[in-house]
Amino acid sequence: MTACPRCYNVGRAAAGIALALLAVVASWAGPAAGTARSQDLSHAPVKGMVTMIDLGADQCVPCKMMAPILEKLKKAYEGKAAIIFIDVWKNSDPARQYGIRAIPTQIFFDAGGREVHRHVGFMSEKDIVGQLAKMGVN
Repeated sequence: MTACPRCYNVGRAAAGIALALLAVVASWAGPAAGTARSQDLSHAPVKGMVTMIDLGADQCVPCKMMAPILEKLKKAYEGKAAIIFIDVWKNSDPARQYGIRAIPTQIFFDAGGREVHRHVGFMSEKDIVGQLAKMGVN
């Protein structure tokens, strides 16, 4: 393939093929260890409880960085807030359902199931805790 002399772009088709191959390779790699993982959306958001859903992928670098944070927060907020991870490379339905354009995306729901906050990209433990506190969860 020849790159455009102005922008060095090899074209959308080549980029699409590369992304498809990346998704296939990533699906073979398996899940990261020790993370709060779920693929079933029937329980999300959790009725009567503040819920944070992190839509990402096991092989996405910022998602991998967030995995231990999510696991820690899942334990710390047990019974007070639900922390759920969904791998959109394994199940793209939630990505379509929530209109996800980039991963990771964190969506916060109040106890009534209404979306109250959305963040795209890596989200630190401090920022997640801060958002949960704004929603009345301590």
